[in-house]
Amino acid sequence: MAVPKRRMSRSNTRSRRSQWKTTAVQTQPCPQCKSAKLPHTACGVCGQYNGRQVVAV
Repeated sequence: MAVPKRRMSRSNTRSRRSQWKTTAVQTQPCPQCKSAKLPHTACGVCGQYNGRQVVAV
């Protein structure tokens, strides 16, 4: 198993960790009420999914 010979410096460690970025959640407008919702999920405001009422709101 590989073991590092020297300790990695703090600046090298931080520059490596700077690439761990999160991405914003992609939303799309609901075709019924035009509020933002996640794709492939029922709308939390009106309860519609794929043109049908699936959640009682």
